[in-house]
Amino acid sequence: METYYAVIFTSQRTERDGEGYGEMAEIINTLAQQQPGFLRVESVRNDEGRGITVSYWESLEAIQAWKDNAKHLTAQQLGEGKWYTNYQVEICQIIKEYSFVK
Repeated sequence: METYYAVIFTSQRTERDGEGYGEMAEIINTLAQQQPGFLRVESVRNDEGRGITVSYWESLEAIQAWKDNAKHLTAQQLGEGKWYTNYQVEICQIIKEYSFVK
């Protein structure tokens, strides 16, 4: 596979677990998968609300287009307003990959 990119989103959820978070997460996940340049996504969250989501993209332009998506912008604003106490986004270039499957 050619070079591609990972967007690593780490976050800490607030105590306000409800209030539409699950619904919005589902909508955003589905919408991301429909975006040009999207490759895949993986996500985990522990019992204390600490989570990490890694989405993979074909190009930096695809990442920027996703960041600028109107529905995604709404989700980002809601996240900052009520769902996260903090978050961090890192964008990395994948230059090599290998795996093991048993």
